[in-house]
Amino acid sequence: MSGIDDLLAVMARLRDPVAGCPWDREQDLRSLVPHTLEEAYEVADAIERDDQAAIPDELGDLLFQVVFYAEIGRETGQFDLDAIARGMTDKLVRRHPHVFAERQETTAAGQRATWESIKAGERAARAGPAARPGALDDVPLALPALVRSRKLQSRAARVGFDWPEAHHVIDKVREELAELEEALAHKPLDQAHVHEEMGDLLLACVNLSRRIGVDAEQALRDGNAKFERRFRGLEAILAMADERPEDVDFNRLESAYQQAKAQDGRGTGHSDAD
Repeated sequence: MSGIDDLLAVMARLRDPVAGCPWDREQDLRSLVPHTLEEAYEVADAIERDDQAAIPDELGDLLFQVVFYAEIGRETGQFDLDAIARGMTDKLVRRHPHVFAERQETTAAGQRATWESIKAGERAARAGPAARPGALDDVPLALPALVRSRKLQSRAARVGFDWPEAHHVIDKVREELAELEEALAHKPLDQAHVHEEMGDLLLACVNLSRRIGVDAEQALRDGNAKFERRFRGLEAILAMADERPEDVDFNRLESAYQQAKAQDGRGTGHSDAD
C-alpha cells in the first residue's frame, strides 16, 4: 500500500461507527473548517520560520484535513479522495492550455490573463445561462480580511475599476486618513463612524499595496514579526537594568525600543517609519 492508501485506511478506521474514535465520528464538513484553517496557518508559520523539520509534519496535518473531508464525502456518496484528485487534475489541465494544449503563452502576464479568462468562463458556467455573473462572485467570505480585500479589488480592477497610477491611490490613503482624523475629532465621539472610516483607510492601504506589488497579508505578517522581535529586544534591555515594562513610563519604553531597533540587524532596507 502507498502512504496515501495507509492514511485513507487509518481515516476509515477512525470513523468506524463501532470501533472508531468518538471525536472523529462526531465531525462533519462544517465542524472541520476551523481546524483546517488552523493547520493551514501552521504550515505558513513553519515555512516562515524555515523550520525544515516542521514543514513536512505540518503539511501532513493539513493533508489529513483533506483526507478527513474525503472520508466524510465517501460515507455520504458525494465524493471521495479520487474524485477530488481527478477534479483537480482536470482543472489544472484546463487552466494551462499553454502546457497541455496547442496554445502558446510566452510571458507570465499572458499566462495570468489566460488563467483569469478561463476562471471567468468557469464562473459563468456555474452561474447558468440565465444568470449574469458578477466580477466579485466566488470571493470566499472566510478569507482573512486583507486577503479578501486584495482579491475584491483585483477583480474590480480587471473590469477597469482602478486608479490609473499608484500615486492616485496614495492620495486616496491621505484622504481616508484625514477623514478618520476628522471623525476622531468630532465631539461627542461617534465610534461607529470611526469604525467605518478606519475600514475605509485599511481598504485604501490594501489597494495601495496591490498597486505597488506588495502582498498586504505577507507585509503585515512580516511587520508583526519585526515588531515582536524588537519588543522582545526592548524587554531584554530593560531586564539588563533590572526593570520591567509595566514598571517604567512610556519615554523609557520608547528609548529601549529605539535601542532594540538599532540593534536589530534584520529588516534593513525596509521603511523605518515604525
